[in-house]
Amino acid sequence: MNDADAANLLDMLTAARRVFSYVAGKRYADLESGGLLRDAGERPLDIVGEAARRVSPEYREIHPEIPWTRVIAQRNVIAHEYGDIKLEWIWLVATERIPELIGVLEPLIPPPEEDD
Repeated sequence: MNDADAANLLDMLTAARRVFSYVAGKRYADLESGGLLRDAGERPLDIVGEAARRVSPEYREIHPEIPWTRVIAQRNVIAHEYGDIKLEWIWLVATERIPELIGVLEPLIPPPEEDD
């Protein structure tokens, strides 16, 4: 894995963890009732997709367990078709798909380098 791929995977994981922390202990009704939770969730989802897009095609090819196309497409919807975003979709991604993605990403992140 090259440094750029490692950095992008870490960005994906960090943003995914943020999304999940925002919805932890919340209900779908909380998402429906206020813009703050929605806004807080959409931005990290955008980051997850953008970082996924920047991962090299070679790395993506050897890790088909990550749904690269879906993750990147999700980012495109958030960035370019924001008027068509369904709250049900945001909730499903944040509460079900993101935990799955976290579980796949965690073992792929290289440990931090130790200082000499």
